Amino acid sequence: MSHRGKPDAAPLRPAARTRRRGGPGALWVVIVLFASSGLIRIGETAGQALAVSGAPPAVAPLACTPPTDAGAFLAALRIREAAVTERAARLESRAQTIALAQAQLDLKLAELVAAEDRLAATLAIADGATEADLARLVTLYENMKPKDAAALFAEMAPEFAAGFLSRMRPNAAALVLAGLEPKAAYTVSVLIAGRNASAPVE
Repeated sequence: MSHRGKPDAAPLRPAARTRRRGGPGALWVVIVLFASSGLIRIGETAGQALAVSGAPPAVAPLACTPPTDAGAFLAALRIREAAVTERAARLESRAQTIALAQAQLDLKLAELVAAEDRLAATLAIADGATEADLARLVTLYENMKPKDAAALFAEMAPEFAAGFLSRMRPNAAALVLAGLEPKAAYTVSVLIAGRNASAPVE
């Protein structure tokens, strides 16, 4: 109280105390507001990020129509398949033609073999008949009189006469040769000797 100039200083202290008390409260309010604002911004940013990257993309329905290159591939495949089918048909037709020709060839060959067998049988029969006929003629000439047989042999070709005389018995052939003219007898004798020379010894 001795200081007169300071009666106003006392009432100022409570005001200062009040500001000190209210100061921290206002600070907390500001901090809370900043925190709330930050959280709101973080929430908006996270929502946008989730909307951009986190959310699953919408699945588009599958298209049933093939792309144009697949259509071209299918068309080429059908053309290739048609070509292969046509080639297989041609090969099958050629195989049938070859099989038919082979069957005809086999038939002709069988007919040729059968004809050859028949010809061989016919020749065998003819040879047998000819041999039998020749044997009968040889026997007939042997049983003839030598003079009569010599007359017949004189009319024969030398080769033909030599064939018969070579089949006859030696004594009968000698009598026929004796009845021939010397020149004819010599020619027939040479032909018989030539046949005997070409015959195998053993």
